[in-house]
Amino acid sequence: MVAPQLLNKLFIRNDGRVGRIVEVEAYTQDDPAAHTFRGPTKRNRTMFGRAGHMYVYFTYGMHWCCNAVCEGEGIGAGVLLRALEPLEGLAPMRDARGQGKSDRELCNGPGKLAQAFSVKGEADGIDLCDPSSRIVIASDGLPAPDDPIVSRRIGLSVSVDLPLRWYVPGSRYVSKR
Repeated sequence: MVAPQLLNKLFIRNDGRVGRIVEVEAYTQDDPAAHTFRGPTKRNRTMFGRAGHMYVYFTYGMHWCCNAVCEGEGIGAGVLLRALEPLEGLAPMRDARGQGKSDRELCNGPGKLAQAFSVKGEADGIDLCDPSSRIVIASDGLPAPDDPIVSRRIGLSVSVDLPLRWYVPGSRYVSKR
């Protein structure tokens, strides 16, 4: 329910970096593809905490990824932020990602998004709803699309057919169509 409603919200870092969320994937505790499927661990404990916090994890030995926790305490569910349309603070995004990246390439994947916003493990647990946090999700009044594109999630080996990925129609910033 939360995942498609996050589309068109703003992902804001307190140093001026701002991006519009254009692609997300949902993960629930009963989903074999979710980090929470086998229950709470030291790595995933944030996902079992309060909704509105950020769960950050390291994947493939090289990429950080961030999720918005979306259930009540004790239930491990969240939304992976897969892609942003960069809006403000593109110079620091390029500094973090490497010069020569086009606007489209800055945040069009979960690892790229985290890198562009300098999200690493120490950001795990940040309250995304607290205006004083260094990273927040906020609204500028643009509603979620009435008819977002729905598809299977990307890069999974289990639960591959579940339609739990949403993205903004026509956005050139999504990771894959």
